[in-house]
Amino acid sequence: MVASIQTVAFEGIEARPVEVQVQVVSGLPAFTIVGLPDKAVNEARERVRAALSAIGMSLPAQRITVNLSPADRPKEGSHYDLPIVLGLLTAMGVLEQGATAEAVVMGELGLDASIRSVHGILPAAFFASGSEAGFICPQASGAEAAWAGGADIIAAPHLLALINHLRGTQILGAPEPKVTEAPETRLDLADIKGQEAAKRALEISAAGGHTLLMMGPPGSGKSMLASRLPGILPPLSAEEALETSMVASIAGTLTDGTISRARPFRAPHHSASQPALIGGGAKAKPGEVSLAHAGVLFLDELKLLEL
Repeated sequence: MVASIQTVAFEGIEARPVEVQVQVVSGLPAFTIVGLPDKAVNEARERVRAALSAIGMSLPAQRITVNLSPADRPKEGSHYDLPIVLGLLTAMGVLEQGATAEAVVMGELGLDASIRSVHGILPAAFFASGSEAGFICPQASGAEAAWAGGADIIAAPHLLALINHLRGTQILGAPEPKVTEAPETRLDLADIKGQEAAKRALEISAAGGHTLLMMGPPGSGKSMLASRLPGILPPLSAEEALETSMVASIAGTLTDGTISRARPFRAPHHSASQPALIGGGAKAKPGEVSLAHAGVLFLDELKLLEL
């Protein structure tokens, strides 16, 4: 029997569909994952085995093959754990074939069968909403997924609770979107005494959305002034907040799955590498430029940057 579960892979902040196919057939016991998985995806075998043991189940003594389709697209990350185990449970007959047929699934498994948060929940939830599909994710990421709206979202804390929900013996409540409260100790431009010309330049830059070049000897207050620039910028609009949160979700910097309306402020060290600044690398991740979207990117010691 072959079971099919839908999940996603990421290209930048874009979610691309991935079908997790699980087949259980007679033969020598084996558990194989194919479809260009990376190390984290291959290690899902042990997490799945331990999670099933934690809820009193075991892998069948048969040949298990997991295919991540399309097979020519690299797969990376731990969010494939949950779709793999749900596909396996479906192939074993524990879940009905159509229980998760219309849902996008993401989540990492703990050895105690807990479902743990993963990166990229927000763009994946928007993908599910745009596809008119449901979305299954960890409970810790439910508030983040709820911002996508329009989708039937299931946020489960534990594998057993999710199984019971899918079988109709337990009801998991729908998550609610949350916004991070503004910190009470935010840096304020009013704290700076003097420097009237520099403060006027900051106000003009904030009003017009202009870039600003500050020059002066060490200790003249350039960093102090720049760190207070976000405090005079207006709060993020709803559209901007979602855009910046999608980038932060991919980078794994969202706090408790909540969205902030505060402007981001990024101040990379002058020795930062080019991939750290603009993104990229062997496993492409957003760089400081992307993380500062709609906010402030402060490049201290600009002449020392290796660009």
